[in-house]
Amino acid sequence: MNTQKITLFGLIIKTSVVHTITYFLMGLLAYSFLGYAERFAQADMARLMRQTSDPIVMAGPLFQPLRGIIFALAFYPLREILFNRKNGWLVMGWLLVALGVFATFGPTPGSIEGLIYTILPISGQLIGWLEVIPQALLLSAILHYWVNHPEKKWLNWVLGTAFFVMMLLPTMGLLIG
Repeated sequence: MNTQKITLFGLIIKTSVVHTITYFLMGLLAYSFLGYAERFAQADMARLMRQTSDPIVMAGPLFQPLRGIIFALAFYPLREILFNRKNGWLVMGWLLVALGVFATFGPTPGSIEGLIYTILPISGQLIGWLEVIPQALLLSAILHYWVNHPEKKWLNWVLGTAFFVMMLLPTMGLLIG
């Protein structure tokens, strides 16, 4: 594990790819098993969330590489801690969960601020954790492995192909629909 080989550009690419894949997969699972279409149609959520049939929601995965860039820009100065240690993925996962889920600056549902300041039912807010916490940990584990094993060329192909497909599907859906 040599952090000297970790370039900002390489980390941006890998983080964007892994984030987009894990976002897509966890979103698909959450949509399928957590009843998002029905939950988002409820009066309290309908005032806050776009409906799952909205074209912007379908386009959501297309914007995820931008979040990957932001994550990579945050990870890069911490690369010695996050990638140069055996359990660095746990540190990365905790950072994402602590700062991006629990302690957001605004009243995001499921955050401390959201639990205090919004009128959304607590149970409805906490169910979102079933999507976002595993996604943060999955992103961390896969990214940590990929960055620390650049010799695994098959991983480049598998993740690159998955990323391409996950960009293609919403694009086709938007164009056809």
